[in-house]
Amino acid sequence: MSLVVMKFGGSSVGDAERMKRVAKRIVERKRDGHSCVVVVSAMGDTTDDLIDLSKQIYDGAPPAREMDMLLTTGEQVSVSLLSMAIQALGEKAVSYTGWQSGIYTEAVHAKARITNIQPHRVLKSIEEGNVVIVAGFQGMTEEGEITTLGRGGSDTTAVALAAAIKADLCEIYTDVDGVYSTDPRIVKVARKLNEVSYDEMLELANLGAAVLHPRAVEYAKNYNVTLVVRSSFTYNEGTHVKEEAVMEQGIVVRGIAYDKNVARISILGVPEKPGQLASVFSALAKAQIDVDIIVQSGVIAGSADFSFTTSLSDLDKALQVLEGIRESIGFREVTSQVNLVKVSIVGAGMVSTPGVAATMFEVISKLGISISLVSTSEIKISCVIDGSQLSEVVRELHTAYGLDTSEQAFVGGPSERR
Repeated sequence: MSLVVMKFGGSSVGDAERMKRVAKRIVERKRDGHSCVVVVSAMGDTTDDLIDLSKQIYDGAPPAREMDMLLTTGEQVSVSLLSMAIQALGEKAVSYTGWQSGIYTEAVHAKARITNIQPHRVLKSIEEGNVVIVAGFQGMTEEGEITTLGRGGSDTTAVALAAAIKADLCEIYTDVDGVYSTDPRIVKVARKLNEVSYDEMLELANLGAAVLHPRAVEYAKNYNVTLVVRSSFTYNEGTHVKEEAVMEQGIVVRGIAYDKNVARISILGVPEKPGQLASVFSALAKAQIDVDIIVQSGVIAGSADFSFTTSLSDLDKALQVLEGIRESIGFREVTSQVNLVKVSIVGAGMVSTPGVAATMFEVISKLGISISLVSTSEIKISCVIDGSQLSEVVRELHTAYGLDTSEQAFVGGPSERR
C-alpha cells in the first residue's frame, strides 16, 4: 500500500458537481489500495469574492491579520464539503484546517513560509483508515496566530505535507494535463512535457508559469518528493518533476514563461559611495518587498542610476519606502513604469549551446519591441518588455526554438486560483 498526497485547486472543486467528481476520483484511488491525504483550495472564485467583500467593509488596505482570518474560511468550506462527498460514497474521511494538521509558519501574514510540520493527527487518522482532507494555503504561528501562505500556497502545503509524512507520491491536479512548453491558451500547439527537472521547473515557476508554485518546487527538490502534475479533468499521465529529466533530441529550450505582474523602478542620481545599494535594498527587504532584476549604470559626475523590477502589487509600497530614505541616500529622483511583462526562456541545454540568447533578442527585435532589462542564469534568459505584444512574442519564440507540435494542447477549464 502506498501513501499518496493529492492536491486539488479551486476550479477542480468549483461547484457541487465538481466536488462530487473529485470525491469519486479520490475514492477510486483509495479502493485501489492507496492511503490518501488530500489538500484542497477554496472553491472557484471564493477567495476573490471574500477580498471584494473586505473592500466593501474597509476603506484602504485591510488589517493583514483579519484578512488571513477571513481568507482561510474559503478552504474550510472546501475541506468539509469534500469530506462529506467522500463519506457519501461510503468511505471514511475527516477534514482538518492547516493548524489542526500541525502546519506551523513564520509570523508573517499574507505570505508566510512554513517552518515546521507536526503531522501526528494526520498520521493517526490515516492509520484509522480515513481519507484525510487538509485545508491548503494556511497554517499557524507558534503563538497561535492564523496565517496564509500567499497565492499558490496550497501547492506548497501539499508538497510540504508529503515530505513530512514521507508520502510515496505527491500529485498536483490542475486544469491542464501537465506542464507545457508554454501557456497553451496562447500557443495552441504547445507541447506537454513528460518530465522536467526540479531546476527547470523552479525557474519556470519563478518566472510566471502558473502550473506550480515556486515554494512547492523548492520543497520537492529539497526533500526529494516525487511530484506529478496532472489534470483533474482527464486520466492522462501528466508530467513528472524530478531531479534529472531526459532532454529531447534537438530541444535546447524546455519552456517559455511570462509574468505580467511586473513594475520597473528607477532611482536616479544616487551619490557614488560605499553602502548605497545595501541601504536601499535592506530597506525594501525590511518591508517584505521582493526585488528581481537589478541593473546599475556607470558612474557619471559622481552619481549613478539604477533600476530594478518588483511586482505590481508591491509598487506603491516600494515607492513609499524609497521616499522614506530619499534624504539619507541623497538620490535625485525615483521613476516607475508599468504595463510591462517579463518573458523568459528556460532549459538545461542552454548552458552548452551558443546562440540561444541571440535568437531571443532577434525574435523580439523583429517584432519592433525594445528590451528594457535583461537577466540571465545558466538555464534561463529573461527580458522585460512592453506588454502589449505578449502573445506574439511568446508564439514567435515558441516557433523559433522548435517547440511547436502538430497537436492542439488540452485545456480543461478555468485557471486554478491557488
